[in-house]
Amino acid sequence: MSAASRSRTRVRATLLTAGAVAAAALTLTSCSSGGTSGGGGNTNFVTGADGVATVEKGERADVPELSGKTVDGGQVDVADFKGKVVVLNVWGSWCPPCRAEAKNLETVYRDVKDQGVEFVGINTRDAKVSLAKAFEKEFDVSYPSLYDPTGKLMLRFKKGTLNPQAIPSTLIIDREGKIAARTLQALSEEKLRAMLKPVLAEK
Repeated sequence: MSAASRSRTRVRATLLTAGAVAAAALTLTSCSSGGTSGGGGNTNFVTGADGVATVEKGERADVPELSGKTVDGGQVDVADFKGKVVVLNVWGSWCPPCRAEAKNLETVYRDVKDQGVEFVGINTRDAKVSLAKAFEKEFDVSYPSLYDPTGKLMLRFKKGTLNPQAIPSTLIIDREGKIAARTLQALSEEKLRAMLKPVLAEK
C-alpha cells in the first residue's frame, strides 16, 4: 500500500470514529429524534439551565388535536381535559430513559391527580401494542397512553412551538389547552414537580 493510500485510510478511520462518538452522544441524550420540526417560526420560549423550556402565559401555542385509541383499548381526547393541567409524556417501551422515569411519573401522578391534573402518555414506535401493555404493567402505570406507533401525533405539533422532539419528551399543558413547558430528558420526581408547580399555581 502506498503512503497516499495509507493516509486516506487513516483519514477514513478517523472520520468513522468521530461519527461513532457523535452517535453515542446522541444516544445518551435521548432515545431518538421525534421527527418533528424544531426552531424557526415564533420560538418565544426560554430554555433554563435545567433543560426545561417555558413560555410566558399569553404567548403560548395551542396543543394540537391529540386523540385516538389508547394502549389499553380505550379512547382519549386531550381536548376533553381543558380546564385541567395536563402532563403529556412521549415514551416507548424500547427506550431506556423512558423506563428510568416511568415510576417517577406514576408517583407524581398519584400525588397530584386530585389537584386538577391529568397525565396522558403517547406511546410511539412500539410495533406491537403488547410491548406497550407489558411496559405499563411492569411499571404499574395507571394513566392512559395514546397508541401512536408511527409517530403521527407528534407530527401535529407546529414548527417553532414546544414540540416533542425526542423520546422521552414531557410537556405541561395549561388549563387553557396551551403548551407551557417542555423537557426532552428523563425526569426525576423533583424535576417533574418543579415543572408542574408554576403552571398549577396560575389562576
